[in-house]
Amino acid sequence: MQSPVSPALVRQTERWFVRRGAPTMIEGYGLVTHVLPRMLPALAFVALASLVWLVPFRTAGSGLWALLGGVVVVTVIVWATTSAFVQRSLRFSRAGTIAILAGYAAMPVAVPLLQLVVDGTVTPPASQVVGLLGFVIFFAAVFVATLLATTYGLGALLRRAVRRTFSDLRNSLHLVGRALPPLLFVTLFLFFTGELWQAMNRLSWWRVALVVALFAVVTVLAAATRLREEIGRVEQDLSPRRLAAACQGTPLAEVPIEDLTSGAPLRAVPLGGREVRNLLLMLAVRQLVQAAVVGVALFAFFLVLGLLVVTPETAEQWIGAEPAPSVLLPMVPVALLRIGTLFAGFGTMYFAVTSMTSADHRRQFFAPIIDRIERILAVRAVYLAVRHTIHPCTKQDEPAGDVEDSVEHVPRRSSAE
Repeated sequence: MQSPVSPALVRQTERWFVRRGAPTMIEGYGLVTHVLPRMLPALAFVALASLVWLVPFRTAGSGLWALLGGVVVVTVIVWATTSAFVQRSLRFSRAGTIAILAGYAAMPVAVPLLQLVVDGTVTPPASQVVGLLGFVIFFAAVFVATLLATTYGLGALLRRAVRRTFSDLRNSLHLVGRALPPLLFVTLFLFFTGELWQAMNRLSWWRVALVVALFAVVTVLAAATRLREEIGRVEQDLSPRRLAAACQGTPLAEVPIEDLTSGAPLRAVPLGGREVRNLLLMLAVRQLVQAAVVGVALFAFFLVLGLLVVTPETAEQWIGAEPAPSVLLPMVPVALLRIGTLFAGFGTMYFAVTSMTSADHRRQFFAPIIDRIERILAVRAVYLAVRHTIHPCTKQDEPAGDVEDSVEHVPRRSSAE
């Protein structure tokens, strides 16, 4: 087949998947071949930055700031160098992989030893609660968090979500305008109760954070089930016309689709469990970012409402004592900030659940992201076909994700939705 198909084109398409936050769509996606090389900049940054945060350098004297500045400069240079290297090559040799893992595994030992040599004492990250095990827990937690974020392209998803913040804000304000009346019907009565002001004046911020975290857990649990249903409605239209339209603006734009498909629709390749989780994360990030915008708007609303309606005398009467002022905003009672935070967390949960259960809200919110997922799946089908052309022995029938979680087919969405 005469076509501009080459291994370089396949690699460019794989980088396109990474930039779109869907790296698991890469055939043969694995820890050593794809994930670990992209983790290298973050691991190098953590390893060098730990010298600043975990090693006080008390004996450095007047040269402390120069030493810390040198560490920061070296850290930035290593970050930029490793990032540029990873962009040029996504594969490491076996020896390179072992060296990276061994070097990072040595950090829980190297850092406290360096601290002991320089400062004469060791201060674990968790103080003396867990002792030297704190170094192991710290570096292990960073490794696991980086591994999960890199595996599912969380960084790229967040960057793309942030770039859409302003459009999300317009959509969110529209939806908040529809959801605000019933929400205010519940919260306004609580807002003007003295018992709530008393409780919030005495409640510590970490307890408020736990309540907001509880709202977040409810939101995530509700979203997990609902978003999986949305994934089940994704339509895979793999006709040549649809594939050609989806590949526009991608490295596969010049691939002759008609020759590749012989004029017939491509067969949908099953999605593995890891790939389905990647798509779920795409939907969840979009959902949570928009819900966060709503939460910020609700916090601002309650803050302005409190400043306009609740005078210092009224707040003192409700609380039974002089309201405690905020440290950052001395003119604002800390109780008002905590009430705004509490209602913002509740409103965020309410909005997230409503946007998933209401048919109108679901169509308005999910339609754009579902279209992007359908495009990614179409590009993936062409990518697998091109890759099979270059490597005929590649098995396309077996998904790269978890075999036991494989999805045999993705049903079409109902036209009524």
